[in-house]
Amino acid sequence: MRNIRLIGRLDVKGPNLIKGVHLEGLRVIGSPTEHAQRYYQQGADELIYMDCVASLYGRNSLHDIVEQAARDVFIPLTVGGGIRSADDANRLLRCGADKVAVNTAAVANPKLITEIARRFGSQCMVLSVEAKQIGPGHWEAYTDNGRERSGIDVVEWVKQGVALGAGEILLTSVDRDGTRRGFDIELIEAVSSVVSVPVIASGGMGKPEDIAAAIHTGGADAIAMADILHYKRATVGDVRKAAQAAGIDVREFDHA
Repeated sequence: MRNIRLIGRLDVKGPNLIKGVHLEGLRVIGSPTEHAQRYYQQGADELIYMDCVASLYGRNSLHDIVEQAARDVFIPLTVGGGIRSADDANRLLRCGADKVAVNTAAVANPKLITEIARRFGSQCMVLSVEAKQIGPGHWEAYTDNGRERSGIDVVEWVKQGVALGAGEILLTSVDRDGTRRGFDIELIEAVSSVVSVPVIASGGMGKPEDIAAAIHTGGADAIAMADILHYKRATVGDVRKAAQAAGIDVREFDHA
């Protein structure tokens, strides 16, 4: 049995933790550092930091936040947004990130996936995919935090990305993001059925019980949670209990 990971997702703009709907209309939630600490204490298995405006400005400004998190939080950290080269990845890894997530620059230059995987190992190279449905059973990959169309089919893109060296897929449903309507199970299943690497489902979690379909039907290996945790509609512990009730194998966590 594989251990399913429960991951807190922190979308960051400047110094603030923010949350949007369909990756738009961003609202300030508070301090990313304080929220990271809280999710760590609640038993999150990993954290994902995404710099939402990095691709727009051509830079990632998370270095200080990542350094702070690496001092306080002792679980794996994935960091994405504005990573355009293996050197950019190296800087974030040296700040304390364990993995880097790349979307926009990988679409523009797929060889970047191979460069990062060769230099730091496939396990460090997470392909971040922002998927929008364009027809029945078809999704298009978007870039720049869900703003720009790529014309690329999501299922074909993840297959290519894994062939080039991506060791994990962070799969965000733009349609479901922030809607609390549950994960896009059809999308998760379409992707997880064609790749051999772990798939993290992100976007749409409305209640702890939503994990069951993402794992059992979709075949995800992990779920990323944002809105449900930020607005305190549930804790990581609540989601862990729901997972266990659904017969999903998750890491034991002792709240003491």
